[in-house]
Amino acid sequence: MTVPTPPPPPGGAPAGPPTDPGLRVNADVGADVNADVGATPVSELVGNVARDLSTLVRQELALARAELRQEAVTTGKAAGALGAAGVAALFAVLFLSLALWAGLSHLMDAGWAGLLVGVLWGIAAAVLAVTGRSRLRDVSPTPERTVDTLSSVPDALRGRRGGTP
Repeated sequence: MTVPTPPPPPGGAPAGPPTDPGLRVNADVGADVNADVGATPVSELVGNVARDLSTLVRQELALARAELRQEAVTTGKAAGALGAAGVAALFAVLFLSLALWAGLSHLMDAGWAGLLVGVLWGIAAAVLAVTGRSRLRDVSPTPERTVDTLSSVPDALRGRRGGTP
C-alpha cells in the first residue's frame, strides 16, 4: 500500500514540515509510510503497536504527574495565603475585642468590661458550635454514588448495563 504524496503548493516551493516553533515533529513517525505493510509479520506489527501504546501511556502519565505537581504548588500557595488571612483575622478580632473592652471600661469598671467582652465571645462560640454540630450530623461518611457506580462494574464487565441482563 502506498500513500500518495501531496502536490507541491502554488509557487513551486516544496511542502516541508510545519514551521510552528511550538510543534515538534518526530522524524521516526512516517519514515516507513511507503513500506509494504503486507510484507511485515503480524507479530512485528503487534509489537510496534504495543511499544507505541506503552510509550503513549508513559507520556500521558508523565504529563498527568507534571500537571498535578503544578496544581499542588498552586494549591499550596493558595493555602498559605488563606492561612495568613486567618492569622490576620485572628489579630483583627483580638484588637477589636481589646478596643471594645477599652471603650466599655470608660462606662464601667475595666474588670466588668472584660467580663462582658468575654461573655459575648462565649455566646458567639456556642452559636457556632451548635451550628457546626448540626451540619456535621448531615454528613454521610459513605460515598453513596461511588458505591452505586462500583456495584455496576461487574455487570458492565459481563456486557450488561445498569445491572439488567
